[in-house]
Amino acid sequence: MLEELHVFGVYLPTALVWAVVAGVLAHLLRGVWQRLPWSGALGHAGVWELALFALLWWALTVGADRFIHYG
Repeated sequence: MLEELHVFGVYLPTALVWAVVAGVLAHLLRGVWQRLPWSGALGHAGVWELALFALLWWALTVGADRFIHYG
């Protein structure tokens, strides 16, 4: 597992990088989610957005560990 990424001359923890990417993706998908006709019937929107963020973060970290080969 890669512990740090070198981004523009700065070493960042991979968890932070994947969390930022997941946050941006969740924000972009929020507009799609709000346009669905049944989105309001499923409960509080904040809970679903938090769950979406957590799933995206998990998927990015698992995908990176599986498909990005280091060294």
